[in-house]
Amino acid sequence: MSHPIELAPPPKIVLASASPRRRELFALLGLPFEVIPSTYEEPTSPNQSVYLPDFVSHLATEKAREVAQRNPDAWVIGADTEVAMDTLGAPLGKPQDTPDACRMMESLAGRKHLVCTGVALFRPVALNLAPLCIAVSTWVTFRPLTPQMIADYVATGEPMDKAGAYGAQGFAAPFIQSFEGDFFNVVGLPLCALGQLLEEAGLDWSAYRANSRP
Repeated sequence: MSHPIELAPPPKIVLASASPRRRELFALLGLPFEVIPSTYEEPTSPNQSVYLPDFVSHLATEKAREVAQRNPDAWVIGADTEVAMDTLGAPLGKPQDTPDACRMMESLAGRKHLVCTGVALFRPVALNLAPLCIAVSTWVTFRPLTPQMIADYVATGEPMDKAGAYGAQGFAAPFIQSFEGDFFNVVGLPLCALGQLLEEAGLDWSAYRANSRP
């Protein structure tokens, strides 16, 4: 009597980010994954203008590289999101304290700004292929905000760990008048572009989904 052949499980998929928002978004892809935060130390956001897509692509690549070196047999995804007033501008970074958060919100109030996320993908080392990287941009327009509105929002504590000092999926949602592009990108992970990147890299979605079935 022949026995069914058991196929080896595909390489694990790793999200190199401690962000709970990215973890929730990545889960929407329907792929089994584990979270291994990167220990790469991000440099302080530069005061001078940079080309934002290149800047976030570099940071995403370095974050993913650090985890890929510890997990050479895995697919490793890293991401970095930054906010600036234009494509060529100084990234706002994350606020250092309450006054800094208020200052950032004041600069965004009633204006259009850019949210750019870089996503890097390192493939299993056995494939002997170079990493891939993309950068996705979304324009966001805030409604005018009063000083009291800003103070009340900052007092929630939500802005303190977020680029640009706000969370589009949180208490700042009523401030967003409009956006042009991928909303998930503003939250921290452009799912459409990431899905296309995984397909381009040759990841077999069906193998992972079949392997994850009970």
